[in-house]
Amino acid sequence: MTQSRPPVPPPPGAPRVPPVPPPPGRVPPPPPPPGGRAVPGTPTQAMPTVTSPSAPPTVVDKAGAAAAPKTSAPPAAPPAPAPAAAPAPTKVPIPGTLETAILEAKEKGLPNPAVMFSDLPPIKPLVAPDPVPLRGPGPSPGQPTLRDIVWTANENGASDIHLGVNEAPRFRKRGDIVPTEWPVTDLDTFMSWLREVITDEEIRRFQETLDFDGVADMGFVRIRINIFDSLTGPAMVLRLIGSTILTMEQLRLPPVFKDVCHYHKGLILVTGPTGSGKSTTLAAMIDYINKTMAKHIITIEDPVEFVHISRKSLIKHREVGRHTLEFKNALKAALREDPDMMLVGEIRDQETMNIALKAASTGHLVAGTLHTNSAIKTIERILGMFPPSEQQPLRVSLAESLVCIIAQGLCKTTDGKRAAFHDILIATDAIKEYIIKGQMDEIYQVMLKSEFEGMITMNKALFNLYQEGRITEETALEMSPTPNEMAQFLRGRI
Repeated sequence: MTQSRPPVPPPPGAPRVPPVPPPPGRVPPPPPPPGGRAVPGTPTQAMPTVTSPSAPPTVVDKAGAAAAPKTSAPPAAPPAPAPAAAPAPTKVPIPGTLETAILEAKEKGLPNPAVMFSDLPPIKPLVAPDPVPLRGPGPSPGQPTLRDIVWTANENGASDIHLGVNEAPRFRKRGDIVPTEWPVTDLDTFMSWLREVITDEEIRRFQETLDFDGVADMGFVRIRINIFDSLTGPAMVLRLIGSTILTMEQLRLPPVFKDVCHYHKGLILVTGPTGSGKSTTLAAMIDYINKTMAKHIITIEDPVEFVHISRKSLIKHREVGRHTLEFKNALKAALREDPDMMLVGEIRDQETMNIALKAASTGHLVAGTLHTNSAIKTIERILGMFPPSEQQPLRVSLAESLVCIIAQGLCKTTDGKRAAFHDILIATDAIKEYIIKGQMDEIYQVMLKSEFEGMITMNKALFNLYQEGRITEETALEMSPTPNEMAQFLRGRI
């Protein structure tokens, strides 16, 4: 019979192994009696076996098998150093993009891509005197204020300013688009320019409708504003309106322009493409009336461009969108405002033309503009506003009311400026008869032979400028509406 040995106390420093607790719900067995003999039928409690201090203790389970020794976890190895980050790939600009063009311009030492591609020398920036406080954040570093841009354009004789996000500012000078030395415009700069000329409410309106028309006074010049959205971002075009109204003599207009201003009633039409100087010509005519006649003049424009100060005449300006909703409403109301003359900025539709003809036939002088290139095409445009069933009565009404049609264009002169040339139709008795009959070819022949009445064709006007040495033969052929006839003028065959 094997005699059990008393447990050997562990050496100092050795870890103590706590006794294994009994399973839940079981009563622990009683301790063995003295002498070391266990009570029969009673399971023997597992005894810890102590080994050398260097070895971990071995736990013997209830069946007498040695359990796996509990070993302490080895110390964690230091973390491996993170691999070096791979260098970021170099961004290669895509050919044909704005970024590529800007980089290419910088490599060549140019301020913007427009200078790189233009054949015309860029306009150097100027700083406007008497700067005004800005509303809100100003332009980005290196960018000009809008006041500086407008001042530079005015000093260089430009007629229009073209601005837009992701584009460098450009001017229209003598009919050509000319680059400037300012950098490409960013959105923050563009928004600061808007705050210089329009209100926050107008900016909100533009953001909703994506279009805006207006006028601003910079002090030294007035500007007509058109803001629109585009593929590259918002943009705007500014038309410079001189604060000084030029006289007919300064514009070198034919004497017949003064003659038509003396009519008491009738319809005067000044036509031409955009940028041909229609507003400047009409402003000179109204200025002449203002200085020489005592009349009441009402102007209806979108927007008001040239502002006349009442002199001998009383002048009232009304702007569509601010002082009236539509041209036709203001023109209809003007009939009850005791006018002598009414200026309609643009006759756009059938109803406005009807009211203008009615006003002209009831004792008022009405002046208006259309976008046509010749006097005869103006008559055709007016007839085209009405259905065929109404055209014959319209011919009679137009023939009775018409005073003259002045179609105008601008061409470059040899002295670096621009000159106006005209297609002038005066409503003589013969012209009125041909209008009623619809014989447009006969009207043109009368214009060729009636210079004593003040009539002239565009080709004849260009030929006169050529004979005066103000334009070249190439310019005369380029601007002519009928180059073949112009060539015959130049060869002396007409």
